[in-house]
Order: sequence, then C-alpha cells, then structure tokens
Amino acid sequence: MIEAIEKNLQRGIQLLKNISDEQYSNKSVAPYNSSIGCHMRHVLDVFSCVLNGLDSGFVDFSVRERNECAEKETSVGILYFETVISQLKKINKEDFNITIKVCDDMGLGKETANYTIAGVLMQAQSHATHHYASIGYLIYQLGVSLPNSDFGYNPTTPKKVNITSN
Repeated sequence: MIEAIEKNLQRGIQLLKNISDEQYSNKSVAPYNSSIGCHMRHVLDVFSCVLNGLDSGFVDFSVRERNECAEKETSVGILYFETVISQLKKINKEDFNITIKVCDDMGLGKETANYTIAGVLMQAQSHATHHYASIGYLIYQLGVSLPNSDFGYNPTTPKKVNITSN
C-alpha cells in the first residue's frame, strides 16, 4: 500500500519538476480559478493530517497546514512531497489494522468515525487521485505537457483498448 501511494506521490513530484512556478501558481482557469499548486498543497495537507494524527490515534482533517508557499513555489511543493513520502515509509504494514479516530467537518459540524490506518491511507490516496484528475484538466487548459500519460487516472479505470477487425 505504501509503495502504491509513494508511486502516486512521485507522479506529483515529476509534474512539479517539469513546470514553472508561474504555471504551478496560475489561477486563471475557470470555473474554479484554483491552481495546480492549490490542489497539490491540499493533497499533501490531507496526507499530513493523517501522518500527524497517527501517534495520538486521532486524525482531524479540518486542521490542515495550508502552507501558501507550497502552492506557489514548485521547490517548496517538492520538499512537501518528499517529507510526506519519508513519513509514509515509516508506517509499518503490521499497523494497518489499528483502529484510529478520524474527524472532519461534514458541512454541518465535525463528525468522528473509526477507521483503520489502512482505511484512512486508502482514502487519502483516492483523494489524491481525484485531485490529480482536476490538475490534469488545469494542465490541459494551460497547454502544459503531462510528464506521464497515466497522471490523474484511477488505476481501476478501464483502459481504452483498440480492437481491430480482420
């Protein structure tokens, strides 16, 4: 699981290594006018919430870092990715079934539920892929080339198969 998450986060690093700070922080694309950097920082904030809550057994997704430099400067974004990956690698597979409390603001106030560590990591991974898809849209609108063709695609998405008839 950690290997798959790391592979996905490495896709983010590859993107940041191939775009400028101007492209990274560009908020000109409608309808939401959010930048690639905003999405990347948000993805990493979610992982950071998980990592920050593991020792106490309480993850609160409503308490995020929101480091503006990480959404404006690719070098800061890359450092944030590397920090998250480094911390993820410290999680033992044997701990995946430990139950923790996970809290988030659901729109009408905070709710708390029981998750396993594996479950909350799966949620963070799925959330990252969702935001990568939004980033893919921004990249397309900005005319930036993707560093790899599977960026933003869920691994369970059916692949387009070309069938030729004889």
